[in-house]
Parts: sequence; C-alpha cells; structure tokens
Amino acid sequence: MIQFIKQYTLLIAMVIGILGYKWLSILMPFTPILIFLMLLLTFSKIETKNLKPTWLHFWLMLIQIGGCVAVYYAVAPFNQLLAQGAMICVICPTATAAAVVTGKLGGNVAATATYTLFINIAVAVAAPLLFPLMGAKENVDFWTLFFNIFSKVFPLLILPFLIIMFIRFFLPKVQKTIATYSGAAFYVWAFTLIVAVAQVAKTLIDGKSEQVTTKIWLAVASLIVCALQFLFGKLIGKKYGDSISGGQALGQKNTILAIWLAQQYFNPLTAVGAGAYLVWQNIINSTQLYLKQKK
Repeated sequence: MIQFIKQYTLLIAMVIGILGYKWLSILMPFTPILIFLMLLLTFSKIETKNLKPTWLHFWLMLIQIGGCVAVYYAVAPFNQLLAQGAMICVICPTATAAAVVTGKLGGNVAATATYTLFINIAVAVAAPLLFPLMGAKENVDFWTLFFNIFSKVFPLLILPFLIIMFIRFFLPKVQKTIATYSGAAFYVWAFTLIVAVAQVAKTLIDGKSEQVTTKIWLAVASLIVCALQFLFGKLIGKKYGDSISGGQALGQKNTILAIWLAQQYFNPLTAVGAGAYLVWQNIINSTQLYLKQKK
C-alpha cells in the first residue's frame, strides 16, 4: 500500500481534491504557507554556488517568452479567447514545485530552482509589455502589473530563498537540520495539489455551465501546449545533459498565478485553460514518476 501511494501520489492527490472539493477548497487561503514551507525545504539542500544561469536557462526563457507570442498570433485569427487561454499557459512562469518534482525524477534541482527564480522575474517584466498587444480587457499599466505579479512571486519564491541563505550563512547547524527533512517537500506539494485541484474543481463544477464547447476547446488547447512544453524542454535539456530539468522548468507551471492573470486581465473563461493545465501537468508528472520508480 505504501509503495502504491508513493507511485501514484500526484494522481491520488488530484482524485482526493476532485472528490472532496466542497470541503477542501476552503483551505485555499493556506496554500501560500504550504508553498513557502515546501520551498524552504527544497532550497535548504541546494548549494548557493550551483544557483547560476546557464545557456539552458537562456534557451528555455527564449522559447517561453517567444512561444507565448507565437501561440497567440497563430490561434487569434480563428478564436481570440482560445488564443489568450493558450498564451497564458505558455507565458505562465515555472511552478515553485518544479524543483521538488525534478529531485524526485533524479534531475538537477539547482538548475530548475535557478530557472524558476529567473523566469518569474522575467514574466513580471514581459507580461505588462505583451498583454496590451494580446487583447487585455483593460489598459494594462506596466508598473501596476509588474508590482502585482512581483508581490505574488516575492513572498512565495524569493523570500524563502533569502531566508534559507541567511540561515545557511549565520546558522549552519539549523540549515543542516532543515536539509535532513528536505524530502518532505514532495508530500507538502502533494497536499498543496489536493487543495489547488479542489479549488479548480469548485470553479468548474459550481460555475456557470454555458459555453461548454469553448471550455472543452480551452482544455484541449492547454493539453497540447502542456505536452509541447514538456517535450521541447526535454529536447533542449538533453542538449545540455539534463532533460529532466529542462522538461520540468518549461512544462510545470504556476497555474494558480495563471488563473489569476486570466481572470484579472482577460475574459475569465480563459482561466479554464490554466485550470486544465494543472491536471495535464500532474498526469505527465505522475507518469514520469511511475516510470522512474518502475525502472
């Protein structure tokens, strides 16, 4: 039973979230605390000297920023709402849990963590410049959107990093103690996933039922975008000897931020794509973990 749970942790988490969405969704306000704890545990085991940008990060960032523009203008002539939903799934920065899953798959945790730090800041700059060109529902002021995104990124991503660096430098024994429990970060993420899926399920199930066809197309578009990003990330990562980190860095997204961006600056219906992306990326991750453990 324990082995079964380990192999299918993410899938089990999603099922629990869907089945218990009415009760579990009320825990959503606590997810920032869970993400903060998860990153604190993850960063505790990473050497500072390994957190440095590489050519892999440059190419991944180029594909992500350039890809969102390409996806939008390729789909917009047919359906602008669908184009916006797909674009959000591309430009959305890497999830804070990507480094955790990378570690479970045997990849370079430091490389994924480094990219996560850089891409979140890059998106905070790129989004205010690109959104007005992509049919944002209101005039997007650069500095307002930049600080809105940064205010969501800083406490959940940058602050845990700064705190663990402070502890590493001034309280090395405490840092080593925290590092011994770094493996628990994966299970913290699993619980966070339960709550996130419950919130998405609540939005979809209890929300308005009109425009079902559009919602289905948004879900299909997010599946295609999700699969392509994992694929391209792995292919580029393979060139630099780390296909796992490349795939996770480009494919695993901060869907909570994506949903917020969609609802705040575009037609709220586009958030369906980001919500579906949460499911697709965790199905892919579950499959990867299963194959890794089976091997």
